[in-house]
Amino acid sequence: MNYQKIGLKKIDIYIIKKFLGTFFYSIILILSIAVVFDITEKIDDFYEHNATLKVIVFDYYLNFIPFYANMFTPLFTFISVIFFTSKMANNTEIIAILSSGVSFNRLMRPYFISAMVITLLAFVLGAYIIPQSTKGLLEFENKYIEEFKTDNTRNVQMEIEKGVIMYIERYEISSNTGYSFSLEKFEDKTLVSRLTAQTVVWDSLYHWTVKNYVHREFDGMREKLTRGSELDTLIQVRPNEFFITAKEAPQLDLNELKTFIDQQKNRVVGNVQAFEDEYYRRYSFPISVLIMTLIGVSLSSRKIRGGMGLNLGIGLGLSSLFVIFTTMSTTFAVNNAMPILLAVWLPNIIFLSIGIFLYVRAPK
Repeated sequence: MNYQKIGLKKIDIYIIKKFLGTFFYSIILILSIAVVFDITEKIDDFYEHNATLKVIVFDYYLNFIPFYANMFTPLFTFISVIFFTSKMANNTEIIAILSSGVSFNRLMRPYFISAMVITLLAFVLGAYIIPQSTKGLLEFENKYIEEFKTDNTRNVQMEIEKGVIMYIERYEISSNTGYSFSLEKFEDKTLVSRLTAQTVVWDSLYHWTVKNYVHREFDGMREKLTRGSELDTLIQVRPNEFFITAKEAPQLDLNELKTFIDQQKNRVVGNVQAFEDEYYRRYSFPISVLIMTLIGVSLSSRKIRGGMGLNLGIGLGLSSLFVIFTTMSTTFAVNNAMPILLAVWLPNIIFLSIGIFLYVRAPK
């Protein structure tokens, strides 16, 4: 293939092959070790719950591998860049390339072409494929390792349609029954009716039955009061919407996340921070691959006395800091300690600043 037709030279192909080859090799190596340790840790659970080899391989590890590969993609990228670039620098290949008239900016081109391939792959995986893997992973763990149960929830409040607010103090999924129920209807911020009941029972789809209810209708200073033992009604909500927790955010693909967030905001539900964090992180996370590439090349392109070992040590230190900042930013976002967009992008902003600083100081 004539690579010059697409603007690539032999040195570009050489670096791209080095980059992608080292990246995928490191992923295979590290994940192979991770799988061995995971099998060692969980083998008793597999045996105890009679998990077959077919189920373990296809339902667990085929979901386990892409999930963790994507999770650590920026770190794998960073370590890969530092590893093979330091090796090139120690072999004076970088010096030879720059001495031949190739600028440092031009040298960066094959790095960013490779990084863009990984970035696009990470985005597609994270947005649409990993959520399905996560779902399969959690289903397997729930069945064969540790069962996760959600039997009831408390203080459910949502706007089920414009101007209609529903509240349930406690809901039990085993009996499909809610306690201390109220349904308030507002028109122009004025309360026009209020339905309260000791219990509300879900039947099917949107069909509910309120028991021991009191219905008040307001018209100015006048009030109409109705009491009853049982009333069938349609309420545009289903019980499974009460039990959607932050744990389920990674199981939704990008479109499902957007739809869920919009739906919950329309219902004035306040527990969407974790879902918004997950949604915006699907965009910010792949970009970190490009940032880590910039840092890795700028850090390791200089031939130094400590060689590859020193560069890898610095790289591991920066990788640890990146993980810490990412974890902290997630906590800030979920707890409303700062705007979600800022919290999600903060690690990238900080490390982009580090990357620019190192790039300016890199040998030209």
